[in-house]
Amino acid sequence: MDLFLSKTSQRIGLAIAACIPLLAPLDALAHRQFIVPTSTVVSGKAPWVSFDAAAASDVFFFDHVAMNLNDLVITAADGSTVKAENQSTGKLRSSFDLRTELTGTYRIAVVSSGINASYKENGTTKRWRGTAETFAKEVPANAEELQASYNQGRVETFVTNGKPSTTALNATGKGLELSPITHPNDLVVGETAQFRFLIDGKPAAGAKVTVIAGGIRYRQKLDEQILTTDGDGRVSINWQGAGLYWIQANLSDSKSGIPGVKDRRASYVATLEVMPQ
Repeated sequence: MDLFLSKTSQRIGLAIAACIPLLAPLDALAHRQFIVPTSTVVSGKAPWVSFDAAAASDVFFFDHVAMNLNDLVITAADGSTVKAENQSTGKLRSSFDLRTELTGTYRIAVVSSGINASYKENGTTKRWRGTAETFAKEVPANAEELQASYNQGRVETFVTNGKPSTTALNATGKGLELSPITHPNDLVVGETAQFRFLIDGKPAAGAKVTVIAGGIRYRQKLDEQILTTDGDGRVSINWQGAGLYWIQANLSDSKSGIPGVKDRRASYVATLEVMPQ
């Protein structure tokens, strides 16, 4: 009974914490999001990799809702953009396939942005959500008690066919991104990994980074690591064991760049695989 209550309490606590809107894509603000590949390292002549994408209370466990793939962007090893194949969306997960025709590293990401706003009109509170392009058209510039925030999110993972490469890892200069120092497909237990986070292409100093190993449904403690990037946007991670890891970084500032919108919240999520020695 005590074990059951402990596990139940843990999941309730995780769900409550996940309900804080930390810049997830707009259709799944309340839960942790992730993209899980069947393999992160493959080899051969154009091998296939399948992916599941979802938002859930436990990382890598499908218990809430499928991720919207409208903003899926796949960057091939040569820097070109390629399309997913066999894409489908169910109740609890979205799925798609990728044929890695080139040797090197692919970047698979869902990139989203949007504005949440509230204001009063004739004494009635109105809430609005949409794109930066439609904000100026649909929300009065002189709206009473206007409060608006610009949200940017990136959820991604990486797959390497054969020898790792870095072309696909180049930053876009938009929002919060990972600029790997240690290659994301060359992570090994016992070897400290170093990553640099960038905001709009510049070092993201003071960003909060959360690291959670997969399998949290089957252990008593979450055992998350809470880290903070240094002045150069760097963070070092010591892995707790082999397996999949969920990495999230968050940063808030007042640099939305959108007239009428002061606050910006940027979020980054990655699924990484750490191999045994």
